[in-house]
Amino acid sequence: MRRIDEFPSHELNGIKFKAGKAMPFGANVLDHGTVNFSVYSKDATSCTLVLFHLGDAEPFIEIPIPNEFRVGSVYSIMIFDLDWENIEYGYRFDGPYDLKNGYCFDKTKIVLDPYAKLVSGRDKWHTRQYPKDGFQFRGRLIREDYEWEGDQPLCTPMKDLVIYEMHIRGFTNDKSSGVKNKGTFAGVVEKIPYLKELGVNCIEIMPMFEFEEFFPALTDEPCNYWGYCTCNYFAPKAGFAALGSMGLAADEMKNMVKQLHKNGIEVILDIVFNHTAEYGDGGEYISFRGIDNKTYYLMNDDGTYSNLSACGNTVNCNNPIVRNFIVDSLRYWVSDYHIDGFRIDEAPIFARGEDGKPMVSPPLVDSLKNDPVLSRTKLISEGWDPAGLSTIGQFPKGWADWNPRMRDTVKRFAKGMAEAGPELITSIEGSPDMFINSTPDCSVNYVTSHDGFTLYDTTAYNNAHNESNCYSSPMDHEFDNCSWNCGAEGETDDEAVNSLRKRQIKNIMTVLMLSRGVPMFWAGDEFGNTQYGNNNAFCQDTEISWLDWNRLEKYDDIFQYVKRLIAFRKEHPVIKKADYFTGHNSSDYPELSWHGEKPWEFDRTSPFLTFGFMYSEPAKDFGTDNDCFIYCAYNSHWEEHTFELPIVPEGMKWEIVLYSGDEKLNDCGKEIQGHVSLMPRSSMILIAKR
Repeated sequence: MRRIDEFPSHELNGIKFKAGKAMPFGANVLDHGTVNFSVYSKDATSCTLVLFHLGDAEPFIEIPIPNEFRVGSVYSIMIFDLDWENIEYGYRFDGPYDLKNGYCFDKTKIVLDPYAKLVSGRDKWHTRQYPKDGFQFRGRLIREDYEWEGDQPLCTPMKDLVIYEMHIRGFTNDKSSGVKNKGTFAGVVEKIPYLKELGVNCIEIMPMFEFEEFFPALTDEPCNYWGYCTCNYFAPKAGFAALGSMGLAADEMKNMVKQLHKNGIEVILDIVFNHTAEYGDGGEYISFRGIDNKTYYLMNDDGTYSNLSACGNTVNCNNPIVRNFIVDSLRYWVSDYHIDGFRIDEAPIFARGEDGKPMVSPPLVDSLKNDPVLSRTKLISEGWDPAGLSTIGQFPKGWADWNPRMRDTVKRFAKGMAEAGPELITSIEGSPDMFINSTPDCSVNYVTSHDGFTLYDTTAYNNAHNESNCYSSPMDHEFDNCSWNCGAEGETDDEAVNSLRKRQIKNIMTVLMLSRGVPMFWAGDEFGNTQYGNNNAFCQDTEISWLDWNRLEKYDDIFQYVKRLIAFRKEHPVIKKADYFTGHNSSDYPELSWHGEKPWEFDRTSPFLTFGFMYSEPAKDFGTDNDCFIYCAYNSHWEEHTFELPIVPEGMKWEIVLYSGDEKLNDCGKEIQGHVSLMPRSSMILIAKR
C-alpha cells in the first residue's frame, strides 16, 4: 500500500509530478522510479526542470516548477515513473539581467545542478559529447548502493603518513605503465602492488571532481590537463574512469578507494573551491553563474568578478549558502566515497569574507575541523593565494599546511648555497617557528609537487623549458626553481654529471624522509621521472606529464634507495614524533642534536655546507625493541669532507644504513669506527644499536 503523499498531483505531457522535498539538495532517487529534484536560487524569479533522454541533443520535456512548489529560495519537484538511469537533466532559471549589480540570469541557458552526483558530457577524456555552444555538462542520477564490504576511512595518524602526489591520468597513461586501463581509476588499482612495494601509505590525487578539459576561447587542441577548473563538486571525473561512458565513474572511483584502503593506503583529494571553470567576465554558463551569480562569486562594485584566485573569478566561500555547499560537498566525499582527507588549493580564500578581505575567525575554516562528519578527516592547506595572503600556520589546530620553505631551502642547500643552511636546520626540526601553536605533523614537507620541476629535473635543468605549452603563464617565467643542472642542461651521456644527479636526488630525499613533519613527493621522483624541463605542465596531456615507467629500470638504484628510506622512517618513531621536543630523553642524550664535522661543534646560525644531526631513540621512550641512535652526515661542498662520529654508549657500534654515493648499496650494514669520509655532495645515514 502506498501513502497518499506518494501520488502525483500534476501531469504534463504524460509526466506525472508533485511538490518535492526541499532537502536534501540535488536529484535523489526514491522508490518506484520516483526522483526528487531540489535546487537553491535566491534571486531567480522562476525555475524549469529540463529532462533529456541519455545522449539526446534536445530535451524530451521541460517542466516549469510551479511557484507553490517553492519553499523559501528552494525549488523542488518530485517526478514519478522516470527511467532515471537513462536520463540527463539540467535547469533553466529566469531572473534579472543586470551585470552592474551582479545579476546575469538567462533563461535561454540550461545549467548544471551544483549537487549532481554524476556529470555527463565528458564521459571520454578530452572529448565533447555535446556541442560547444549547447548544454555541455549534464546531471545524471546514481543510486548510492555501492557495496563497501565494511570499508571506512583509515584514520592513520597524520605523523605516520608518507604522501605520494599523483595525477590519475598521468600516473598510468603512458604505454610503459603496463596496465590494461591506462589513465584511469582502474589503472591506479593495477599499480597498488607497486605503491605497496615503494612503501607510501597515502596518495594525494590532483583534481578529480568533474572539470573542464578545454580552455575557454581557445581551440579544442590544448588540454586543461591538471584540472584546476571545477565544473561540479559532487561528481568524479568521468573521463578518469575506464567505464565512464557507461555511467560507472562513481563505482569505479569507489572501488579504487576501497582497494587502496585494503592495502593500507589513504586517499587525499586536491580540491579547488577558490574559483570555477566558469572563469571571469564573459565566461561560460555552466552552473553557478546561471543559478545565483551574486551568491556564489565575489563581485566588485562595478559588477565585474573579483579575481583573488588569478583565474578570473573568486568563489564567495564565506557566504552562508556557499559555506554550507562546501561543507555538504566534503561530507559527501567522506561519507559516500570514504575519502580520508583534502588538500585545499589556495586555502586563504577560505579565510576571506564576502568583501574579499581577510577575516580574523573565518567561519568556514572553523566549521570544517569541528564538523561532526569531518572531525577525523585530514585537512591540508595550500596556505597562500595569488593576491598575496598567507595563512600558513594560522588555521586552527588540526589543520596542516604545505611547507614551501622546506621545498626551497632543501634544494638551495643541495646545490651549494651555504646561506640556506640555518633555515634548513629549522625545517628538519619540523618548522617550529612557522607552526608555533601547533605540532610538526602540521607541516607537510615537500620538495616537489605538480608545481615546478620534478626532482630529476631539479638536478638536470637550470632553466624552465616550457616552449611546448599552449600559452604562457606567469609560472613559465617568474617561478624560482632553485635548481642546478649539475653541469649540463638536460639529458647527457656524461657519466660524472649523471652520477652527481643521482647523488643530489638521494641527498634531497634523505633530508625529506629524516625531517620531522609529514613527507610528500611527486609521483615518479623515486625513479628519476622527467618532464624534460617543463616546470608548469598544466596543459600537457603528453609524454611530458605521463610517467615514463621505463625509467624505473634505468634508475633502479634511486628507487631502491627511496624504498629503503621510507621503510627506515617507518621503523623509527623518533623521526615521526609529533612534538618539538629536543631536550634530553631517557638516554641522557638530546633527542635531536646538531653537529659539525666534529661532534657537538656546530653553529646553526651561520652559513655552512657540511653538518650532521642525530636522533636518540631509547626503547623505553618509544616502545621499540632496542635503544638506538640515528646519525645523518651531509656534505654539500664540492670537496670531500670527513665527519667524526658522536660517541655512543658502550656496546653500540655505528653501521651504514644508506650512502648516497654508493650506487650499488654495497655499504649498507658496514660497520664504521670513529669517522666517515663523504665524497663531494653526498649524504650518509648511520645507526648505532646494541
